[in-house]
Amino acid sequence: MFLTITTTGTPERPATDLGYLLHKHPEKAQAFSTSYGTAHVLYPEADAGRCTAALLLEVDAVALVRRGKGKGRGGAPDAALAQYVNDRPYAASSLLAVALSNVFSSAMKGVCNARPELPAVPRPLRIEVPALPARGGPGLVRRLFEPLGWTVTAEPVPLDTEFPQWGDSRYVRLELESVDRTLAEALRHLYVLLPVLDDAKHYWVAPDEVDKLLRAGEGWLPGHPEQKLITSRYLARRWSLTRAATERLELVRLAETDDSEVEEIDNAVEAETETEERPTPLAVQRREAVTAALKASGAARVLDLGCGQGQLVQTLLKDPAFSEIVGVDVSMRALTIASRRLKLDRMGERQAARVKLFQGSLAYTDQRIKGYDAAVLSEVIEHLDLPRLPALEYAVFGSARPRTVLVTTPNVEYNVRWESLPAGHVRHGDHRFEWTRAEFRAWAEAVSERHGYGVEFVPVGPDDPEVGPPTQMAVFTLTTPKEAKAA
Repeated sequence: MFLTITTTGTPERPATDLGYLLHKHPEKAQAFSTSYGTAHVLYPEADAGRCTAALLLEVDAVALVRRGKGKGRGGAPDAALAQYVNDRPYAASSLLAVALSNVFSSAMKGVCNARPELPAVPRPLRIEVPALPARGGPGLVRRLFEPLGWTVTAEPVPLDTEFPQWGDSRYVRLELESVDRTLAEALRHLYVLLPVLDDAKHYWVAPDEVDKLLRAGEGWLPGHPEQKLITSRYLARRWSLTRAATERLELVRLAETDDSEVEEIDNAVEAETETEERPTPLAVQRREAVTAALKASGAARVLDLGCGQGQLVQTLLKDPAFSEIVGVDVSMRALTIASRRLKLDRMGERQAARVKLFQGSLAYTDQRIKGYDAAVLSEVIEHLDLPRLPALEYAVFGSARPRTVLVTTPNVEYNVRWESLPAGHVRHGDHRFEWTRAEFRAWAEAVSERHGYGVEFVPVGPDDPEVGPPTQMAVFTLTTPKEAKAA
């Protein structure tokens, strides 16, 4: 992944001032560690007449898979097709944008301690990106950069030069030129528009991305003719974040029109009087639904099978109705995090006697999980390959046989309501499947019939009249003793 920035100069204003602006000496080749690889800064040429700075980002494909989202919600679409072999190490994307921000942070802010007067001085700039994914083609590249005063050359890259009949790829070779531009402006344009053209981000888009967008877009985004597209793509099409950013950009535009401050316009409601409640996260709603079902069953000794980092165990510990809570997970790392979350090493003796954590696989029978009132499998079954489900079924329903079993799993029909989840993608990169309500009901009813349980279905979260709830829960209740069924 490669990008160059070139400027020209005169003996009075040498081009090597670029080194001061970037805070990187032209006579040195420097390397910087990033979350996904190593960024190198070097100068192929540097004299008074012409200076070029190059940013080379070496992407660690393994680190990208381990730290990223894979094919799940928010993941890069290419990583969904081939996690380890894709275009991320070669084509400019949000990875390069983040590297620009990290390596040239002072330059992007317009700060130069050694020469404070330099950042505000416009200069001729030429930026080259050899491989840029452009979802929208060269036309969109021009629509994004030309309104900002850039002369744009966006040449499509053919799929294969040996077979021109195959046509062009979705990549372009980009050249931007301007005779009168500050370096800080140029870097902020790239920081926002590179991931917009790629139309994907390698990290989860959280609410703080709105602030990042507004900071980088200050002075140019409010009046950009493609503002809506830029905002939507930069925020991964998350509708709530896009709306918040659009509203704030409109305030900036109005303030600029009236030659006033944003605070003077946005004063209709005092901050202290805002009473709008934030929606309860789905994970919290799940834990509340599970807790309510456990209490309704009268369970006192509870298993949390696939307990993960211990969130449900922590919730159940707050209720004295549960005299014993056992968390089981195959991952020792998850159990270590759960132990820290629960503060087991500092817990009082009486409270500590109520909770246990141990490692175990749900694909095998385990004498340690027999004899409990209830077992919970919350967002667990979808992480197993389908051929392994019968083994889990027997281990829980056939061997352990608690009086009550609660199973929650995503309802794939509801996925169309997630604004940032691309069509056809599962909610998490590790999900092996996600079932419709009919598929989950058919599986649960077959399990209950085979093992002597009755089953009821409970919606978790808002129950959409068209696609149902985001989470579906089955409540299994033991009706036939194992010995009677065998007879």
